[in-house]
Amino acid sequence: MAQLGNRLYTGESSFDFVGRRKLWFLIAGALVLISAILLVKPGLTYGIEFEGGAEFRVSGTTNQDAAREAVQAVLPDAVPTVTTVGGNGLRVQTETVSTTQLDEIRAELAQKLGVSQNDVNPSSIGPSWGADVTNKALTGLIVFLVIVSIVMALYFRAWTMAIASLVALFHDLLITAGVYALVGFEVTPASVIGFLTILGYSLYDTVVVFDKVRENTDGAFLKKDRTFGDAANLAINQTVVRSVNTTVVALLPVAAILFIGDLLLGAGTLRDISLALFVGMLVGAYSSIFVATPLLVVLRSREARVRQLDRDVREGVTAEPVTAGDPA
Repeated sequence: MAQLGNRLYTGESSFDFVGRRKLWFLIAGALVLISAILLVKPGLTYGIEFEGGAEFRVSGTTNQDAAREAVQAVLPDAVPTVTTVGGNGLRVQTETVSTTQLDEIRAELAQKLGVSQNDVNPSSIGPSWGADVTNKALTGLIVFLVIVSIVMALYFRAWTMAIASLVALFHDLLITAGVYALVGFEVTPASVIGFLTILGYSLYDTVVVFDKVRENTDGAFLKKDRTFGDAANLAINQTVVRSVNTTVVALLPVAAILFIGDLLLGAGTLRDISLALFVGMLVGAYSSIFVATPLLVVLRSREARVRQLDRDVREGVTAEPVTAGDPA
């Protein structure tokens, strides 16, 4: 990888990321479309923190059928969600219930599962509180995107880079949400934290590439030695090995939490955030290389200065040398 990185950085070897942008856009568009369909059907499964409801944590048993029977003994029409937590516990979720029904369900769970009522920990969240959590989550996401747009535009002095980075972020967020809908994991506050974390990670990766794009394209405008697209493509080649290495290193502990912690150890409380991080980091690395920079080239190609540069390079026009007497 080190030797490959050196060859890519110097231009000795090169992958045509920008030239094949139609293929990357097609793949990204297909993934976004599939994710959008999954968000409609089957759709996201929201936790009680967003929709409101009652939750019962039961320790000392994993009998899911008995837990469902206990809930339906009090609420005959209810369809409770029962999941195993850890190696010896259950999480039972139902619709919003009254205080009396909460106590009755707790007693039924203890009786049918053969545990003490002290081993059944109930909690209830009203629908208004859930709506408040949803509004705050959306507000946090919108504020994040607005601040990102302003910072990107000011840092790079170009709104095109802000637009390209936002499209990449939207791509990452939608695909991650689509995976959530596909596997049926509940969306919880931990999931929202994971979403915001992957947006930050994806943005960081995109900024690194864009910084190199700015450096290379500024040099191309001065030297007229390569087109804007070629300079941007060189920037991707110079940073791709670093992006891959960073992503792999970051994914290893997250994969351990997701696959070993959840599937083998049964630590189900960690899977919400770990799934968001795992999918988001993977998709974020893809978007920073195959979506953000190629899209930037498309947006900048409409500028007169960029068109002139490309024309000069094709026609072999060289930059005028600066002599000692000339102004800098």
